[in-house]
Amino acid sequence: MALYPRPLSVGDHVRVVAPARSLAYVEQGSAGRFVAELATRRLEQLGLSVSFGANVRVSDMFWSAPGKLRAEDLIDAYSDPSVDGIMSVIGGFTSNEILPHLDFDVIAEHPKFLCGNSDVSALANAVYAKTGQVVYVGPHWSTLGMRDFGEVTRDAFVQAAFTDGPIVWEPGDWYTDDDWFINQDGRVQEPDDGWWVIQEGRAEGVALGSNLGTLGLLSGTEFMPSLNDAVLFAEVTGKYTVMDFRRELVSLLQAPDGHGIEGLVIGRFQTASRVTRVMVEEMVASIPELRGKPVVANASFGHTNPLLTFPVGGRVDVSVEGGEASIRFPRV
Repeated sequence: MALYPRPLSVGDHVRVVAPARSLAYVEQGSAGRFVAELATRRLEQLGLSVSFGANVRVSDMFWSAPGKLRAEDLIDAYSDPSVDGIMSVIGGFTSNEILPHLDFDVIAEHPKFLCGNSDVSALANAVYAKTGQVVYVGPHWSTLGMRDFGEVTRDAFVQAAFTDGPIVWEPGDWYTDDDWFINQDGRVQEPDDGWWVIQEGRAEGVALGSNLGTLGLLSGTEFMPSLNDAVLFAEVTGKYTVMDFRRELVSLLQAPDGHGIEGLVIGRFQTASRVTRVMVEEMVASIPELRGKPVVANASFGHTNPLLTFPVGGRVDVSVEGGEASIRFPRV
């Protein structure tokens, strides 16, 4: 059974660490400094105090500190009794590098709320695999300072972070077809027109994944969680084509325990990918391993806006019937 860290409370202390890109990447220029200031201010408005890991600004040509230093900051946050929760600075391309340097016994002994997404989903899935502890995929600390940080993203984060009741996702349709906005990566994001019901069925299992390519980096390592009894959450960023997505998805399904995946929730593709609903429908229909399993697409998690928060390692119920879908995380 998964272990849910206790929810945050007003007066708690959150430590910001950089498991991927450093704080120096975020703080570039006056605009970056404004993002940093606003992100901290918004956490303080939620009644939290904020501190930063000792190495968050260390940066090389990859905008990251050495993996050992990044791991030290994370373990220090877990072992420090004054720290109640942890958030990542931002994503990047290197969070899997810290995994061999982590003391998972310390993490297991001091369960704490941890939240991030994108490349940090490698850390989330690895922590669950090694400790059974739930990690939340949702906003980074820096996401809170972005100009597109809205009420839907905020409310979803607050519910996940400050409560322990069920999380129920509903189709978005928060924007009209004429709307456009800038997502958390600074790219134009097309409107959210609700979920795409791709394939009917029911599934109950463990919520795993988030960024598809990042989860794939764990394959064949001790940090990969079992896919048995899993509902896979899969999203990509940028110009990923439907062929790119299909290739990485099939690779996971071909793993020794890939047949254990019970359902699939696909995150909303970004405009640059030019992926359409018809493409996703044809992709799913072409993959024999997905037959008879519920598939929902165009969900708002990962590299999107609004950005919903969910518990990696937590139980999830997915039901797709009569053209309608429901996604519920009971948190029990």
